[in-house]
Amino acid sequence: MQAVSLAAYTATSCLGRGVAAHALALRESRSGLEPCRFETVDLPTWIGEVAGVDEVVLPDTLRAFDCRNNRLAWLGLQQDGFSERVREAIARYGAGRVGVFIGTSTSGVLQTELAYRERDPATGALPAWFRYEYTHNIHSASAFVREAFGIEGVAMSLSSACSSSAKVFAAAARQLQLGTIDAAVVGGVDSLCLTTLYGFASLQLTSPEPCRPGDARRDGISIGEAAAFALLERGDTPADVRLLGAGESSDAHHMSAPHPQGLGAQRAMAAALRSAGLGAEDIGYINLHGTATPANDAAEGQAVAALFGRGVACSSTKGATGHTLGAAGALEAVVCAIALGESWVPGSPGTQTPDPVIAVDYRLRGAPVPGLRHALSNSFGFGGSNCSLVFGKGDA
Repeated sequence: MQAVSLAAYTATSCLGRGVAAHALALRESRSGLEPCRFETVDLPTWIGEVAGVDEVVLPDTLRAFDCRNNRLAWLGLQQDGFSERVREAIARYGAGRVGVFIGTSTSGVLQTELAYRERDPATGALPAWFRYEYTHNIHSASAFVREAFGIEGVAMSLSSACSSSAKVFAAAARQLQLGTIDAAVVGGVDSLCLTTLYGFASLQLTSPEPCRPGDARRDGISIGEAAAFALLERGDTPADVRLLGAGESSDAHHMSAPHPQGLGAQRAMAAALRSAGLGAEDIGYINLHGTATPANDAAEGQAVAALFGRGVACSSTKGATGHTLGAAGALEAVVCAIALGESWVPGSPGTQTPDPVIAVDYRLRGAPVPGLRHALSNSFGFGGSNCSLVFGKGDA
């Protein structure tokens, strides 16, 4: 794969708004998880809720898109001067030469949940204010970003569960390489909703405590929400961080459980290394998918150990942000960009005693890594949808 520049990037999660807030929280091994008080949810679990989403007001021209998911997207787009950088790219290349690639797992499901509370008791009709096309529809987030900037290039939404917003990096890179576009807004946005919280609880996958990825006593996930974006341009564009490679696989082992030996995950990581033209020894940090469920962490651990042994620093940052589902890939891409920019790898907030069965160099606390040049980020979704991304310093 030809290298792609991250000309700009930003993240908004329960850790705060913008790159600086995330870098500081990760350096302090601070978690943004809190006991669940979202909406009417009554579950013994912890979540990563973004503060202030309900107070966000969309511009009048975008009011048709109003829902929690798009309000979160709008909040995220306003951080780190990201919107300005996108507009500069549009001015430079033309609106038709910029694409939009957004990953989400649930889009605006909450809006539908709220609408169902107001169904007509006689006819079952949903309220007139509910607009499925602009809110719940999976393409809503991409259409919203496209409309917000007046972008006219190719627009794509990906919904492959928890790998969604990692796969958008690969999809956009292919379009850049083909020459159909000159720049792309990529990212992920997923917001809290009752379907997700009760759904994962029904699968017995949520923890009653803050999640502990990779821990010997891990017992489930903490669900979070986030909006994270990057502006991708061709590799000759000056940038501090570049996307060097992407690997995807689909093992289809089970509807919701990973292959026990993580074979699909291993194939995705190996493909990402080949795509980047690197060997396992070149990677200095792996941001693990690390959900804190017993099966997922064990399977990923086997896959990483098979390729890398204990020779690379690993951590999961989901103990800080929660599992942000369709936004996790983009959020953790930004975490890798922060790590490369600061030559420092984050630890694993919430993790206390690494599971000895997970035979990797699991970092509990963040630490400097002088000379860090390459990082790999894993995102694995239900049904065996796997994606690994390799990032490098700007001159890599």
